[in-house]
Amino acid sequence: MNFDMRSSLELSRLSSRGVFGKALTDVEPDIPELMVVVADVASSARVDGIKKNAPKKFVNVGIAEQNMIGVAAGLAAAGKTVFVSTFASFASMRGFEMLRSQVGYMNLNVKVVGLMSGMANGTTGNTHYGLEDIAITRTIPNMTVICPADGFETYKATIAAAMHKGPVYVRLTGVNGFTPVYTSDFDFTIGKANVVVEGKDVAVIATGTMVSECIRAARGLARSGISPTVVDMHTIKPLDTDILDKLFAEYKLIVTVEEHFMIGGLGSAVAEYKADKPSAPRQVMLGIPNRFEKVGSYAYMLDKCGLTAHKIAERIAAAV
Repeated sequence: MNFDMRSSLELSRLSSRGVFGKALTDVEPDIPELMVVVADVASSARVDGIKKNAPKKFVNVGIAEQNMIGVAAGLAAAGKTVFVSTFASFASMRGFEMLRSQVGYMNLNVKVVGLMSGMANGTTGNTHYGLEDIAITRTIPNMTVICPADGFETYKATIAAAMHKGPVYVRLTGVNGFTPVYTSDFDFTIGKANVVVEGKDVAVIATGTMVSECIRAARGLARSGISPTVVDMHTIKPLDTDILDKLFAEYKLIVTVEEHFMIGGLGSAVAEYKADKPSAPRQVMLGIPNRFEKVGSYAYMLDKCGLTAHKIAERIAAAV
């Protein structure tokens, strides 16, 4: 793939799951041991191409998410590199025991892709929102947790997950037409965050869709005389503690922003690391309140939870 402005705009017209399907289809010929297992979501996961062109590498278990994880574990134990996919709420919650005992405990080469996490499922509501999946998956030993910010990063995260040895949870947020964060080639390394905006007044650490919102918020803050640094913390586990140490030393205020419950997600992970630092800065957490909201469209839900660029900027300005 060419990592240029044109490709970035083309990918931005897809949903994150569309980019995931493209990346997996592109890399499939290079991984003879690849297997793709889905819970009746081949179309939603955009892996129809693998189903059509490499049917021996594709398994549909039906609407049976726990069984999907078990089948994946068995295939991985036999030496396969296995991608499994369904909606994030079902992948993380319904399949948790199997993820813990059959994948994490056995340290198997299974990559779980949670589709439409956060509030991307819109009016389907709280049963289909993936608001707890970071909290759940990062508790599992051996599990790596990745939440890419845009199309390019989703593409690179999929390839990186395929090459990584061990369990991975890839959290896909956003809907069709998401805003690009990267418009040219960049380094993507699991566990190494990227600084996307340089500033001097406040450090904003974001993940997933919130990275682009925070970049837009930073532009608004700059017009008000506030200069933020924005960090794309694409890997929640393992955290990039090197960059956190640098931010803690340089800034008096840290703001974490995520499309996830404020309990157990990125903000909690940063706070846990910061807890025993004697001179650590103040931290403000922005995310989804721990309650079941009345549902609506994706844009409406982001606004309701204060996760639009304008409202993020307001919260940061007030904190500064």
